[in-house]
Amino acid sequence: MHFTSLTYLAFLPLVLLAYRLTDSRRLQNILLLTASYVFYGWWDYRFCFLMLASSLIDFAIGTLLQRQSDAHTRKALLAVSIGCNLGLLGIFKYLNFFIESFREAGQQLGFNMNGGTLEIILPVGISFYTFQTMSYTLDIYRRQLKAADSLIDYLAFVSFFPQLVAGPIERAGNLLPQLQKRREISSADVASGLRQIFCGFFKKIVIADSIAGFVTAAYTDPVQTAGPELVLATVLFAFQIYCDFSAYSDIAIGTAKLFGITLMQNFAYPYFSQSIHEFWQRWHISLSTWFRDYVYIPLGGNRGSDFLRNRNVMLTFIVSGFWHGAAWNFLGWGALHGTALLAENTAAPTARKKKQPVNRLLPSTSRLLRMLLTFVIVCLGWVLFRADSLADAVLIWQKMFASVAQTAQWNAIWTQYISGGPLYYSINLLIVFVLVEWVHRHMAFPLEIGHWPTPIRWPAYTLVLWLIIEHADKTPQSPFVYFQF
Repeated sequence: MHFTSLTYLAFLPLVLLAYRLTDSRRLQNILLLTASYVFYGWWDYRFCFLMLASSLIDFAIGTLLQRQSDAHTRKALLAVSIGCNLGLLGIFKYLNFFIESFREAGQQLGFNMNGGTLEIILPVGISFYTFQTMSYTLDIYRRQLKAADSLIDYLAFVSFFPQLVAGPIERAGNLLPQLQKRREISSADVASGLRQIFCGFFKKIVIADSIAGFVTAAYTDPVQTAGPELVLATVLFAFQIYCDFSAYSDIAIGTAKLFGITLMQNFAYPYFSQSIHEFWQRWHISLSTWFRDYVYIPLGGNRGSDFLRNRNVMLTFIVSGFWHGAAWNFLGWGALHGTALLAENTAAPTARKKKQPVNRLLPSTSRLLRMLLTFVIVCLGWVLFRADSLADAVLIWQKMFASVAQTAQWNAIWTQYISGGPLYYSINLLIVFVLVEWVHRHMAFPLEIGHWPTPIRWPAYTLVLWLIIEHADKTPQSPFVYFQF
């Protein structure tokens, strides 16, 4: 069940109506739990049994960790939790990658390796809810959290449908206490939630889906695609994946507000970052902070020698890349960001500490240059992320760099696609969207315009609604990009 589907648009009001008619907190949690499993089972009911098994294992281990004081026993229990969660990911997400890599390595050594991969369906959202349940047991092990007394509350925390499939990856310390008490739903939260949902629909349908076709066509056959076209496709993919993924987060956070629940912010205008370090403070915040707290810091963080600090950074980014996908290009994507961050720390270790005024209308020249350089590095990384293979990514890089002096091809791209071509409308909308984001960059989301005067605000809402309806009718809708992770 997709957020932008008609099924969901019927499902959500029914759940909200039943929720508002229910006074008991426990009954509300039972309703949320039931709705979440219906929402998740809409893709494939078998996925529900897998999520339930994962949830029950960590609930039981969390309860035992709470009661247990022996250090060795607690470590063993934690190892079981981590092993089960990583085991699920290993089987459903990474097993075929390891089989294929082992077969290719054997063939390189001269062995006859003819075995095939297994037909395993990747459960939607498995990377998200396994990390969420792992953080639960890790926090109890660290004695930063008490185990849940109610299985219903805990299961509702794991499966909360707005953020179940693609985040934000919530910590039990934030979401679980909200489910353990009576929720007060204010009219201000409802209004803000609806505006954020509205913003998400605009990002997804009007921006992301309108440029997805061009990006797909260019990346499907990079051999036949001209270098300038690949450059344009890469820049557009940067905005496609941002608008697509942040749209999901906006709809999830906005929907949660309608239930009186606050989820963490997952994006903070990442393309206005002035460094890779800042980019990762603004992009997929729930995941980057998860890796910081449960991978980087346990490895040693910034303690120890330069070698150890650099090692910790690289390992964290490589693991992050592998979390995104079972392929060498995702490992390369993580390694590229890790390398860029290390180079950044070496070249200008204090640059990221400089504070910038958030209300300045125009950026300074130095800030603009830093933003552009960071965006270029991020786009080079997106090539690895979007390409079908590591070999395709290398080919795309080669053609992109070789296209710098290809004036005739750039003119052809401009004439064919931009100047009155099929991308003219989408690119102009994208430019307006970026300008609105810049002006509203100090707000939680760009369409938080409730403070605007009524004569301006309602025409703006009407225009956005018209654009959503028009694009929903004319533009093929694609699944959210992060569903594949």
